[in-house]
Order: sequence, then C-alpha cells, then structure tokens
Amino acid sequence: MSLFLTNSGLIVFAGLTSALKLNAQPWTEKSALPAFLPGSVSTTEPRIEQVLMFTTYSLWNTAHPGQIVLSQTVIQRALPILASHHYDFIATRTIGAPDGFEKSLILINGVFPGPLIEANWGDWIEVKLTNNITGPEEGTSIHYHGLLQTETPWYDGVPSVSQCPIAPGSSFTYRFRADTYGSSWYHSHVSAQYSAGMFGLLIIYGPTHVSYDVDVGHILVSDWFHKDYFAIVEGIVGNTTEGRIQPSNNTLINGRMPYPCSGAPPGSVCNSSKASYTEYKFETGKTYRLRVVNTGAAGIQYFTIDGYELTVVAIEFDEIEPYNTTTVTLGVGQRSDVLFTPTSKSSNSSIWMRTLQSGLYCARSPQNREGRAIIYMDNAPTGVLPNTTAWSAPVDDHTCANQPLDLSVPYYAMKLPEPSTTYYLTINQYLNETGHQLYYMNGHSFRADYNDPLLLLTQEQNLKSPINPDWNTVNIGTNTSTRVVITNNNTSPHPMHLHGHDMYLLYSGMEPWNGTVVKPQNPQRRDTHNLVPFGYMVFQFDNNNPGVWPFHCHIAWHLSQRLYLNFIERPYDVKSIEIPMTMKQTCKDWSAYSSKNIVDQIDSGL
Repeated sequence: MSLFLTNSGLIVFAGLTSALKLNAQPWTEKSALPAFLPGSVSTTEPRIEQVLMFTTYSLWNTAHPGQIVLSQTVIQRALPILASHHYDFIATRTIGAPDGFEKSLILINGVFPGPLIEANWGDWIEVKLTNNITGPEEGTSIHYHGLLQTETPWYDGVPSVSQCPIAPGSSFTYRFRADTYGSSWYHSHVSAQYSAGMFGLLIIYGPTHVSYDVDVGHILVSDWFHKDYFAIVEGIVGNTTEGRIQPSNNTLINGRMPYPCSGAPPGSVCNSSKASYTEYKFETGKTYRLRVVNTGAAGIQYFTIDGYELTVVAIEFDEIEPYNTTTVTLGVGQRSDVLFTPTSKSSNSSIWMRTLQSGLYCARSPQNREGRAIIYMDNAPTGVLPNTTAWSAPVDDHTCANQPLDLSVPYYAMKLPEPSTTYYLTINQYLNETGHQLYYMNGHSFRADYNDPLLLLTQEQNLKSPINPDWNTVNIGTNTSTRVVITNNNTSPHPMHLHGHDMYLLYSGMEPWNGTVVKPQNPQRRDTHNLVPFGYMVFQFDNNNPGVWPFHCHIAWHLSQRLYLNFIERPYDVKSIEIPMTMKQTCKDWSAYSSKNIVDQIDSGL
C-alpha cells in the first residue's frame, strides 16, 4: 500500500489526509521483539496505542527437529515513534530434514523457515547478515520482497544491481524504513539459494480496514525439493532435456509435511516419524487473520480450509474490498491475507488446512502435490488426524491464472494516471548454440556481473555506452508513469515480480490486449502477478522511486535461465543520492574474495 505516515500520525494518500483508523481491539506484542537500537528512538511518547496480536511460529529447528512452537505469549506495550528493530542473522550450510528426508540446507540462524522480521509502519529495520556459508563457500544477500526501499535503493539486496554479494566470512548491514505495511517475506537473491531454505517471514503492522480477533501470522506454502539446489540449477541450465525437468518432492505448510519415505531413493536417509504437521488451536466464533505466502521455488499453490469459505482482505501490500472464496491462488512470491471464522459445526473436531499444486503447467510435482496442516478446534482431541473433505481441485484450464483482476478492488482507490511512455516486451525461450535453454526478454538474456552493481554505476554516471547487453536494461529516463505490455511466447506461467513498486494491473488473459483497462478508476495493485502461458499482461507503474529496479519471473529456475530485466529509473536523480560507503566496501570485499577464488556462477547469478 503506497501510503505515507506524517509526523503528526496521519495517513496521507493520493493527496487526501485522514485520521489513522485502527483496529478496535487492543494491541499486544510478544516479548521476543528485538530491543531498539541505542539512541535510535527520538522520544518515548507512544506513537500508536495498539499493536496486532503477535503469534510465535512453528519452526523446524536444527537443535530440536521435532519441536513445534504454538504458544501465544503476549505483553501489553505501545511502540515509540520511529522505533528501530535490529536483527543479527548468520547464514550457514547444514544437514536437516524438515519433512523427514535429509538434505543439504542453507539456513538463517539455524531455523527453517527463517526468523520473523516484524515492525510497525514507519519504523526502521536493521538486519546484519553474516555469511558463514561453507562446504562450499558462496556469496549471499537478502532481498525484502515487496518493500519499496524508497530513498534506500541500495538495500534492495540484489547482487549486481544494488550491491555486490556478501563475501564468505564477511558481514553486511541493511537499514531501511518499513515504508509500507502488510504481509511479505525475505529471501536470498543469489542464484536459487533461497530454495535451500534461506528465507523467512516479514510483517509490517499498520492500520486495518477489517475486524478480527487473532492475527495468526504467516502461513507459508511451498513446494520442496530434496536435491541440493546447485545440482538442480546445473540440470536446469544444462543441455539435456532430462536435466531441465526438475520436479519437486513435497509440498509444505510452514516448513512441514511428512514425506512418505517409501518413495525415497536408495541410499538416502529418510524417517517420516521425525516429521510432523504444523498445528493450530482455534476457537469457535473467533475470526482469525491468516497471512498466506507462497515461498516456493516453482509451483503455483491453491490454498483452502476444508468446508469453509475464506474472506480475502489483502493481496501483497494492498488492502482490498473483502470478498469470499473457497480457494486462494498464489504464484511464487504472492501473498494474500484472509479471514477465517470457524463455526459451531466444527467445535469438537479437527480440520485440514491444505495447499495444492495442481494443473498441467502450474504444478511442479508428479507426487506429493498436497501439503496439509491441522486445525484443532475447541474440544478436539490433539494427536488425531482430521477426516474432513477437501474442496474440489480447481479446473485445469492450463492458465495458472490469478483470480480475475476485477475481483480484487483496492480499499484505498487510486485512479490510473496517463502513461508517459509504453514498452512492449516479449518473452521467448530458445536453445542457444551450445544446446542450453535460455529465456529472453526485450530480446536479451540477463547475466549478472557481481563486481559492478548497476546502481553504483548509475550513481557515478559510469554506465558504459553501449551498456553490456547481458545486463538487460531499459532506461525509462524522466518519464512519470511507465506502461508495459508483455507477450508470453511459451508454455510456462511466469509470476512476474517488480521491485521498488506496486504495479497497476490493467489486463491479464489469453487474448491480445485490445486497449481496455480493467477498472481504470481503481485498478488492482500488487508487486507480483501470474503471466499465463501463451498469454498477455499489461501493467503500469509510477516513476517516483529513483533507482535500478529488477523485473523478473519469480520461478527460481526460470530466473536461473535468465528471465530478468532491469528498469533504470530517473538516472540523473540517482546521481544525487548519497550511497553509503559500506556499499563500496562490500564490493571491495567481494573483489578481494573473487580475485583469489573461482566463483561458480553457472546461471544468471540471481
């Protein structure tokens, strides 16, 4: 949501000012929130007399593989003005078995999914990331998915664009404003590294337009691959058809779902009894807010709760007019906040929560397509599996499409501005001269140069002419609003993600765009949208955030195959930005490392 918080505590939106509307319930906060940084709080006067309920999460922990955390320890507290939240993250490689199958993982602080980052709208977030990945060593970074990084584009976390990779043994500190609010996640942006487990949860709390009793927090849904991520990438970018077919092995909810070890290959280590389902304890009549996020590498997810409709109240960082549905569709990187109110019909029972990979082009798994979690109602005995019936799988029309654009109406209306420029992009997939399959967008196939971040080159006005075509850039100059028309010339869906902006979604479908905009007075807005196979997508974004902003497919393997483009936005304004010296120091550290070590960059690098 592109709103702005003024010093007086009012919302300013599209030129209008209104009092901050808050949920009527008292705010509560869990005691595990990080301490504020010394000297970072300018006043102890409470900014807002409320915080939504925080809930601990079911984490798979390397020290306690069977542990499930379900407590809701809370205390009353109001957060000060412009609080800063500090997180110390350490990335390491380890062996673990979230679903019972042992595999190589790259984790933050030894937990899967990674630790929760949380703040209130307008607060500062500081994340110190130490790269202790060994066996082998790799560079790394963190991208904070969907945050606009207004005035801090260098902390977007994309090597070769906003920074150099964090060298092995080095640390880097990100510091940025929580400039929007809602549900999201963070993840590594080096190759397909995040698919090995290097991702976590991100919530920015703010005003709400709906009433509910409990904020459950994130429901992470994802495909799961048992192969080491680098071995998968080797096959994806290789020159054999067999290598490019990389099915997932399981489907998880919050990092859990017992794997049937009868399907494990000979020689592997697998023990389903050490795996478990994520479990929830809910009460009849209460309304629960679920923040559902697809953190997978490839598969589109269909989220349901047996026997109940869900009320969708937000997509990505944008609140919408509530609507009811039985199934929520999520491409990789997409988020939906939904409300769930169990009724007395379930008071003595347990219920399956499900996520499903389904469809010829949408699923990435021929087996174990369904992930499940257990909801225990008031008097339901724990330890007993539900016997509820799933909703029917969505009809496979081969599109993998999101819900219709006119179904999600932003709660805060924004009229579509007139575009000052329009770009036409076509996505193609070809075999190159050596038999390797690559994606092309804007006629080029992207490859990262870790040693020369585009943002630094732009700031120094040092972009060579002509620009290296491997960087696949579109310079939108001083335009005020850019419209993009995309044609997808292949059988794959592509959840297309734009950094640094919300997109106005103008059209999405199987037929060429005829110029008609869906709801021009208030089009749908989000940062990730499913482009359908052999289909079309039209979006627009306001050019109010100087920087270099990636636009790419969020299927990890497609990004490895170079389906990626950079928008250079207001480059002469970038020149006036004072970029912290730590960015150059990170590049010096990376240069020193890469000059003495071979960096095995076999894919796009991102």
